[in-house]
Order: sequence, then C-alpha cells, then structure tokens
Amino acid sequence: MKQIFNELKQQPLVSAITAIGTALSIFLIMVVVMLQQVKVADFAPESNRSRMLHYKMGSITHVNWGDANSNGPLSDATIKELLRDLSSAETTTAYKAFYSINSAALPGETPVSVKLKPTDAEFFKVFDFTFISGAPFNRADFEAARPQIVLSEDMARKVFKSTDVIGREMLIDMAPFTVVGVVKDVSKLASTAYAEAWIPYTTAGLDREEWNDGHMGKLSATILARSSDDFQSIHDEIDARLARINTAMKEAEGYEFIGRNRPYTQEKQSIGLYANIEPDLDKARRTNLIIYAILLLVPAINLSSMTRSRMRRRTAEIGVRRAFGATAGRITLSLILENLVITLIAGAAGLVMCVLFAWLGGSYLFSTSDTRISAEMLLQWSTFAYALLFCFILNLLCSAIPAWRSARVGIVDSLSGINR
Repeated sequence: MKQIFNELKQQPLVSAITAIGTALSIFLIMVVVMLQQVKVADFAPESNRSRMLHYKMGSITHVNWGDANSNGPLSDATIKELLRDLSSAETTTAYKAFYSINSAALPGETPVSVKLKPTDAEFFKVFDFTFISGAPFNRADFEAARPQIVLSEDMARKVFKSTDVIGREMLIDMAPFTVVGVVKDVSKLASTAYAEAWIPYTTAGLDREEWNDGHMGKLSATILARSSDDFQSIHDEIDARLARINTAMKEAEGYEFIGRNRPYTQEKQSIGLYANIEPDLDKARRTNLIIYAILLLVPAINLSSMTRSRMRRRTAEIGVRRAFGATAGRITLSLILENLVITLIAGAAGLVMCVLFAWLGGSYLFSTSDTRISAEMLLQWSTFAYALLFCFILNLLCSAIPAWRSARVGIVDSLSGINR
C-alpha cells in the first residue's frame, strides 16, 4: 500500500487523471445499472418482487376474428377462474390495471386530485405497506363493497391537514368513503403498488365491468409465490386451468385465450411494452451486456495508456526485481493487484457519486417528477456486487497488457531504463 501511494504521489497528474477517469467510468456504468435495478430490486412496498408473478394483461381471440386478437386487462370472473386459489402459490391479488385521477375533498371544501387504485383485500398481503395508523380493509369489507379507503400520508395531509384521520369521512368524486388506514408515501418507482389512495374495487363496480362475453375487463393480477422455486409449478397450474377454460369457451362461444407464457416475473414484466407481444428477456439482457461492454471498453482503452505511462517510470525497478529472481508472471500479477487497489478506490468514489446523483436528482434520472428515492431502493447488495465486478473487469482491461509487456522486458534493458 505504501508503494501504491508513493507511485500516486510521484505522478500526481497521471494518477489524478487515472483515478478521476476510473471513478467517472464506474459512475456512468452504475447509473445505467441502477436504472435497471430499481425496476426489479426488492423495496417496500414491493419487497417481494423476487417472489411475484404478474398477469397485467390478457389476450383473447375468436374463431370469427381470423388472426386478430384483443389485448387488455381481465374481468373479475376470469381472474377468479384462472388465477385465484392456486395451490402452488401463497396468494393472488387483483387490482385496477392503472390508477385513475379522481377528486378528493371534505364536504363543502375545495377538492384536490388524488391518484386512486381500486384493489382487493389481498393487495395489502402481497404488497408490504407501512401503516402509520389504522389497517387495510379486509375480505368481508371488500365482498360487502363497503366504502372504505386507505390514504397515503401526503394525501391525508392534503385533505385533512393531519394523519390522525381514522374513522373520518371524505368524498371521492362526491361519494362518501370512511378512512380506515394511513400508509407511508409510496415511490412512483413501485409501479404496481403506487397510488395515493386505495379502495375496494367492488365499490367502483370493477367486478361488473367486462366485455368480450365477460372475459375481459379492467383488472390485473399479481401472484405471490412462497418461493421463486415455485414459479414453474405456478405456470403449470395456470396453463392447466387455461387449457380447460379454452376448451369450454371455444365450444360454447368461440373464444380462446392466448397465453403468451404469462404470468411474467418482475424482470420480464418491466421490459414489456405491448400486451400483444411477449417480452424478449434474452434480447433485453444481451442489449444490456453490449451497453456495459461499450461503457467498459472505451474508458479501458484510455486508462491503459495512463497505466502504460506509469509502468515506464518503473522499468528499472522491474529490472532489479527480475535480477533478484522474480518471474515475469509474479511481477505481472503484482502490478495488476496494485492497479486493482487504485481501481477499487476510484470505483468506490464512483459508486458514491452515483448514489448521491440518483438520490438528489431522482426526478431527472428516472424521468418522473416528485419521485421519492430512498436508500433502500439504491443500496442493494446486487448494486455493490456489480460495482465490484465492473471494477475488476475494468482493471484487467486497462492494466493486464501494459503490466505483462513491462514484466517481459529483458533484465539488461530494464536496468538500462529501456522499455520496449
């Protein structure tokens, strides 16, 4: 370590450019990684993403439609028949596919807009909201379509100027609802759970909104597995149910569901753009790998010239070590390890820069205004693992060849200060 820091002091300009270049390279790579990680990482209230399977959209066709098909959310009846009470899963929740913008107010007061998501009672078992007060509505409340509402902390303050509001009544589009719970605000990055208020979807009549002879509607579903190891069993059970449903529908009505290998994992769901096209997970991963390779290769080429410059000043030292019996392999390894220490230090600085940038500029980085960013979202073990991996690869790319070439110079030439 003393030798490393001595080398840094002897060539301050080259050392500074090397360290800054490495830090900026890791910073840029980790920004790209973080943009992907927040889509799949576990954080509240989506702490169980690694155990979730999503059935956001469905696809259906008819014998009279030819190659055409209809794509969109499912009806309550379809979700009950296809996805509820799966023996291979822990539970299933259904909810409106997209939140709606409604008005919220106290009687006689000016209303404010609220992002409202109608759900079932299981929604609060699948997603781990942090309740400041009260509790979610239960299955009995849901079945009875009782007008109850769970508010976010921010929305409670907007409407009531307080979070101590359990049991109080408010108006949603002029209809009265009773507040039963208040939860911590949810980040927009938790795309499935996000809203500012949640009500039973039976109170909104979504259990009765349907088309295509009752098969399609306005609801999506998320299945919570006991373990990710059960994903295949869940798929098999759903496929078996789908085959039975299709057989009955085709004979009676001419309809048939198109499975498209649903439900999707969190990673697969996050890259889906269209309901009528199955996301290509392998292609998305290959694209990311190509991006990472480019982001690593370009700075590595520049940093390798800096490393080569540092090696030239140590030609005589390498010659002395060779004269005392050190092999070219051992010298190469020691030079690579020395550069790795520098790379790790600069990489740590780059990672800190990335986290601070994401934390302070989240609304710009994630392209959504007022996005709440927490340390839980950004500081994942996988993020640190990626940073270490990229530091290691970057170190090998920029130091392996210069170190090997320096170690292979003849002893006489090295002692003479010649570095070919």
